[in-house]
Amino acid sequence: MPSYFDLPPLDVSVAFPQATPASTFPPCVSDYFHLNDLLKPEEQAVRNKVRECMEKEIAPIMTQYWEKAEFPFQVIPKLAALRIAGGTIKGYGCPGFSITGNAVAAAEVARVDASCSTFILVHSSLAMLTIALCGSEAQKQKYLPSLAQLQTIACWALTEPEYGSDASALKTTATKVDGGWIIEGQKRWIGNSTFADLLVIFARNTTTNQINGYIVKKDAPGLTVTKIENKIGLRIVQNGDIVLRKVFVPDDDRIEGVNSFQDTNKVLAVSRVMVAWQPIGISMGIYDMCHRYLKERKQFGAPLAAFQISQQKLVQMLSNVQAMILVGWRLCKLYESGKLTPGRASLGKSWITLRARETAALGRELLGGNGILSDFLVAKAFCDLEPIYTYEGTYDINTLVTGREVTGFASFKPVAQRSRL
Repeated sequence: MPSYFDLPPLDVSVAFPQATPASTFPPCVSDYFHLNDLLKPEEQAVRNKVRECMEKEIAPIMTQYWEKAEFPFQVIPKLAALRIAGGTIKGYGCPGFSITGNAVAAAEVARVDASCSTFILVHSSLAMLTIALCGSEAQKQKYLPSLAQLQTIACWALTEPEYGSDASALKTTATKVDGGWIIEGQKRWIGNSTFADLLVIFARNTTTNQINGYIVKKDAPGLTVTKIENKIGLRIVQNGDIVLRKVFVPDDDRIEGVNSFQDTNKVLAVSRVMVAWQPIGISMGIYDMCHRYLKERKQFGAPLAAFQISQQKLVQMLSNVQAMILVGWRLCKLYESGKLTPGRASLGKSWITLRARETAALGRELLGGNGILSDFLVAKAFCDLEPIYTYEGTYDINTLVTGREVTGFASFKPVAQRSRL
């Protein structure tokens, strides 16, 4: 006779019929100030196309794959059909979006699933953009068209086990040999790396002591990649540990425009704007979910939406979303006008992620017990925001980047240590 312990769990819609889970995604109701009017028609069209795909194709399966910490490879053709990979890159089969169009596309992906948005961001706004901005014409012709169609997937490997915020001190080395380079070292936390076809690797040139960039193929002898397990956030993203043991890279795959760490800033200036739009999208999704939930869920004989404390928290979340969108939009316009400095990009990213964490915390409170279930999105988004708060510069490091710009003093290292250097 079967035990109760052998029975499968009830479907959430059966176990809790009073509220709709995120597999049926709520309509977008977060644009209270009609900020969509700030977008050009072509940017609105991109937003609508991505929103429709994410709600229809990704929302029904995201919780399942997030819980398993597996990537849903079957969605790659659907994401490819959106033609958002390559973002702002012009030519080579890339869409050539404005940075604002690219940003709203990133937000719409993140609104439904932050992991999918990180997958696209790493592939497009880091790896592809590095080739587009710093690669040779031959490299652009060879790699970008298939990357734009998601026929090949790329990752971007800068961070190392010993060097996260202090990335410019990386230890991975590149030694010149006849016909190419020998790469030795280790990378950590590299998204997409477990299944990437191309790995954009940053290493220190042993002759110049400067940082160079290289394109490494997934089947290169001496290259191993293993998945990082037990993450609590962005669980669908396949982060990996990369070990390079005497990996040979031919001269043709040396990225000629990366000759110092400063050259990575050409890429990071764009990607940091994209990262700032991820928590905007996540917060939009949290608000949309809470708005529907509060109107469906009843306690004490009334919908939760009818209670003052619920309305206060919901309006605080809505206020955050309006302000975050405006800051994100301004970052895009500063970039387009050539006025986006590292300090401004860092302030935008750090402030937006801070407000997003607050929005997620309020949403978790509003959903009560269901606020800890990934089925209702908020718990999942709550966890997904934690790595976004940290990557592309932690909140604290980004604050110091802005602080250096407004005061003229760099304070990344302790005063005693700086005085000895």
